[in-house]
Amino acid sequence: MGNFLCFLVNEFALIDRSADSYFTLKAWNAQRAGAAVILVADYRVEPLITMDTPEEADAQSKYVQTISIQSALICKELGDQIKKELAKGEIVNINLDWREALPHPEERVEYEFWTTSSDECGSKCESQLNFVRDFKGAAQILEQKGYTQFTPHYITWYCPQAFIMRQQCKSQCINHGRYCAPDPEQDFSRVYDGKDVVLQNLRQACFFKLAQEIGKILFR
Repeated sequence: MGNFLCFLVNEFALIDRSADSYFTLKAWNAQRAGAAVILVADYRVEPLITMDTPEEADAQSKYVQTISIQSALICKELGDQIKKELAKGEIVNINLDWREALPHPEERVEYEFWTTSSDECGSKCESQLNFVRDFKGAAQILEQKGYTQFTPHYITWYCPQAFIMRQQCKSQCINHGRYCAPDPEQDFSRVYDGKDVVLQNLRQACFFKLAQEIGKILFR
């Protein structure tokens, strides 16, 4: 499971997030160890970002389909606070509040869509493209009538510190390995690299932000 600190108490697991393994792998291993719930605490102070799932070509990616326990990513400050209380050996009551995922008082549903600008990631990309094509008409109507508030997010990961100076990391990442995406062609010698995907994701995120500011509805 990589380098991490883990508390497993009464089927609850708290694990430190690190750059050397996937969030989903941590959840799967916690489930195998008997946990019914897992919280993964970030290891640095930062806004929470998502981690990409393992490459589909990897046989181990099949374990993603077997994960059934509840899981969530929490910030470092909250993780440190929980670990401090657990270390005292006393009972700690933790409530997961999902009210943000429910309709708000103004009866508007706020939802998020995690995606990428790459269309070369196999069945995952095909599934996302089909969803966007089929749902965009309904999404635009729901936004225009004020029933929903849509926010896109772009899947990213970061390069482990030990590999930042390697060519694979330089070609797939920007900002010194902080934001990365897999090479869309799976070939480092060809035209497009993972960092091109990251930059296109950034352009789309900026375009969405600008469109929101001028009142345009986007879901395409």
